[in-house]
Amino acid sequence: MSVSILRIGDQGPGVMEVRDRLVRLGLLSSNVSAAPDVFDDILLAALRYFQQSRGLTVDGLVGPQTFRRLEEARWGVGDRVLSFTPGHQIHGEDVAQLQQRLIELGFALDRVDGIFSKATDGAVREFQRNVGLDVDGICGPQFFRAYHRLARTISGGSQEHLRELSTVANFGKSRTVETCSILLDPSDLATPIFGSELSHADICWDVAARLEGRLAAMGTLVLLTRPKNRPTDGERTRAALANESNVDLIIGLGLDQHDNPGANGVATYYFGHEFSRSATGSRLAEIAQEELVSRTQLTDARTHAKTWDLLRLTRMPSIRVELGYATSPKDSLALSDPGVRDCLAAGLSSAITRILAPRIG
Repeated sequence: MSVSILRIGDQGPGVMEVRDRLVRLGLLSSNVSAAPDVFDDILLAALRYFQQSRGLTVDGLVGPQTFRRLEEARWGVGDRVLSFTPGHQIHGEDVAQLQQRLIELGFALDRVDGIFSKATDGAVREFQRNVGLDVDGICGPQFFRAYHRLARTISGGSQEHLRELSTVANFGKSRTVETCSILLDPSDLATPIFGSELSHADICWDVAARLEGRLAAMGTLVLLTRPKNRPTDGERTRAALANESNVDLIIGLGLDQHDNPGANGVATYYFGHEFSRSATGSRLAEIAQEELVSRTQLTDARTHAKTWDLLRLTRMPSIRVELGYATSPKDSLALSDPGVRDCLAAGLSSAITRILAPRIG
């Protein structure tokens, strides 16, 4: 499939491929459309459901991220051999199902992200050790026979939830504002906001620069994913940069947009879906949202779990803050005010300080 984005009304083999994947997932009947190579309303509805169920942006577009998730969704547990290979990690919903099962059985995993990471390899090896298999980290036929035979041994409560609470409680004990490193990821979108010559990139860069200044004054090491007036690399590349740099937190900054100019408000996103979430990311999102809303007149559009690449593919807590709607006259007027942008930076700085504050008791 080409890298071009598919949308309603498009036609061709790429559409047929998307339709075939949705049919295989049971989200679409194979004979509901007269023309299977046409992106019609029926395909759009199935695609939107898929995007919502996987924590993606529900925009009805098949871009690279949505297509990759369609590709990952075709695997079920036992369909292929799984193992950890540094630099070439396996992604898929079979990995997510494996992780969820291992967590239910009490093995230590931070979250269900569908990535066969070193942590997943460690849990697999511990499982093998417990059931008497060769401890090689390979999930092959012998592993899956033991995996499917083993009945669920945990009832009541959630070990993952208890682990989440411990993670949040301990995060600030090992890091301080002075020793923390943070990656800021401001949007590079050049589209102007409503009624202004300022673009998404201009607004987000200004907030990032103000936030960097506040954090640097406290001794925080701050990295940015792009220089001013320069585009960023792809989301997966930025996630790799964060992992290689081994930063402690990631804060993405962007502006939302909608066909309805009445849509407005600030919202914060963290990694999560119905089976798992980043506990520290969720807590940081809540604190950031509270600080931003209390310091501005922007509507509280709340916090939300998503599985966007920068949230999912990074090892450290990550959030994405949509500072307002670029298509909203109300939000655009506020964001055009340097004073409001300074308040946004102050709110994010305060949120970071709070998540890193030592806990007593």
